Amino acid sequence: MTSKKAVELLKEIVKYSQKSTGFEQVLKNIQVTGGDVGHCLAEFVVKKENLNAGGGLHGGFTATVVDNFTTYALVTTNSSPGVTVDLHVSYLKGAREGDTIIVDAKAVKTGKTLAYLECELRNKNTGQIIAKGSQTKFVASP
Repeated sequence: MTSKKAVELLKEIVKYSQKSTGFEQVLKNIQVTGGDVGHCLAEFVVKKENLNAGGGLHGGFTATVVDNFTTYALVTTNSSPGVTVDLHVSYLKGAREGDTIIVDAKAVKTGKTLAYLECELRNKNTGQIIAKGSQTKFVASP
C-alpha cells in the first residue's frame, strides 16, 4: 500500500466511524491530517462535549482516541482490526476547551497473532505530550 492510499483509507475509516449512530460518534470532530502505512496522524479541537466535570479533556475520550486511532494505523498494514487484548493510557498533562490536539498513532509491530500499537496526544500549540497510550491486539484469523 502506498502512502497516498494509506491516507485515503484512513480518511474513509474515520468518515465511516463519524457517521456511526453508535459509540464511535464521539470521534466526530477528529480529522485525519496525514499518515502512512502503519501510521495515522489526526487532530481535533477540544470541545465542551469532550470535557470532564473539572473542565479538562475526559480520560475516557482520550482512551477511545488511543484505541480507535491505533487500530486505524493497524489496518493500513493490511492487518485485520483485531480484538483489543490490552489498552494502557498514561495521562501526562491536561487539555482544556479550545486546545488543538495532535494524535500520532503507530503500528509498532504486527505479527501472525498479535499487533503492538502506540499513540501520543500532543498539544499543537505547546508541543507538550498530554497522553501516551499503547495497546496489544489479537489479529489472527480464526
